[in-house]
Amino acid sequence: QVRLAESGGGSVQSGGSLRLSCQASGYTASQYCMAWFRQVPGEEREFVSSFDTDGTTNYGDSVKGRFTVSLNNAENTLYLQMNSLKPEDTAMYYCQLGFTCDYYFERGQGTQVSVSS
Repeated sequence: QVRLAESGGGSVQSGGSLRLSCQASGYTASQYCMAWFRQVPGEEREFVSSFDTDGTTNYGDSVKGRFTVSLNNAENTLYLQMNSLKPEDTAMYYCQLGFTCDYYFERGQGTQVSVSS
């Protein structure tokens, strides 16, 4: 059974850092595209970052230069290091799994990130 479990969210002040984790079980993470999305209630889901099977990474414009995505194959875990956090980064962050980075079929329960000014 495929399962994604996010953790690492919390409350920080503007300029602070957090590291999110997405523990995958039931499959080998490196064989799929894995990504982070975020969503604020009442708004569209926003792409944050992805890590493709060949190691290619992509970032949304709003997080470029501040966030870094990585995959630890031994731990089967996707990470998102978030630095220089801003209040507008406040959202529920979801880890997603896809056959490609254009088609995702699994999503975790999410972890909340709150950034205060």
